[in-house]
Parts: sequence; structure tokens; C-alpha cells
Amino acid sequence: MALPRALILIVLATALFSTTSSAKEFIVGDEHGWTILFDYQAWASGKLFHVGDKLIFKYRTGENNVFQVNGTDFNNCTVPAASQGLTTGNDVIVLDTPGRKWYLCGVANRCQNGQRLFIDVLPSQAQAPSLSPLSSVLPITLSPSPSPSPSSSPLRAKHPWQLTRKLVALFQH
Repeated sequence: MALPRALILIVLATALFSTTSSAKEFIVGDEHGWTILFDYQAWASGKLFHVGDKLIFKYRTGENNVFQVNGTDFNNCTVPAASQGLTTGNDVIVLDTPGRKWYLCGVANRCQNGQRLFIDVLPSQAQAPSLSPLSSVLPITLSPSPSPSPSSSPLRAKHPWQLTRKLVALFQH
């Protein structure tokens, strides 16, 4: 009977501590696509962009393009001379580093008419999990102190593997 409980505990712990990296795809401008006279900052507000996510710029080929630029070029609506723009009409940009990213259309006065976007890219969501969700359910502490005080948690452990043993023992009773 102890083995199934331990197995259930391991499965539960794995589910609680696992992180899934699910990259999102954002169609810039949603159904409006990449065009003039659209508020791309309003579109981006409330969205969280992470490393690994994709921006998809949809537009009519030949009428628009997409350039990734720096902040100065973004503010001035200028395209660097040596820069190559994207021109397929279905351009996919993978966000591969965290930080601020700037995009604009380099055709005529389209940037000045609102066809530009800046976003802040956050680190990937696939990071080490914290114990905060579990600590609200179980009285667990990981402590470097060699001797637990009488008022401390019965699940006090110096190392994570000790905590696993204590959790297994707890569920075996």
C-alpha cells in the first residue's frame, strides 16, 4: 500500500513543479493586420511577450514591409540603410532574446501614420518553479539550520531530497 501512495506523491509533485513552455503566436493587429491608422501600442498593452513567442505580421505583399530597428530609428521613423526588411506579407519573427523590441514599416509615410510597434519581451516562461504554491498547502520549509526549533514545521528539511523522503513518509502513514 505504501508504494502506490509514494507513486501518487511523486506524480503529484512532478505535476506541481513541472513547467511547460508553450510559446504563443501573436498576429500583430489581430484581424486588422499590419496596416496604417491602427494603434499598435493599445493592441500590445495587456499582452505578455516572452522569449520563444512569435510575432506574425500579416499584410498585402508589396504594400508594406517590416523592419526591426533600434529605439532612435523607431522614434524618428527611419530605416537603417544596411537593414533588410521582411516583405512576404506573412512574416514570422521569433522573439529570441528578452528586452525592448521595435518594429516599423519602411514604406512611404506609413510609420508616421502609426504603422509601428514596440514591445517588451520577458524571459522564457520555462523557468525553475518556486515553492510558493505548495507552501500555501503544506507547511514546508527548506532551511540551512542544523537543528529545527520545536515550533517549526514537521516537514523541515535541509536538502530537497530530505524533503521528498519526509513527504513520502508522511503519505505512508
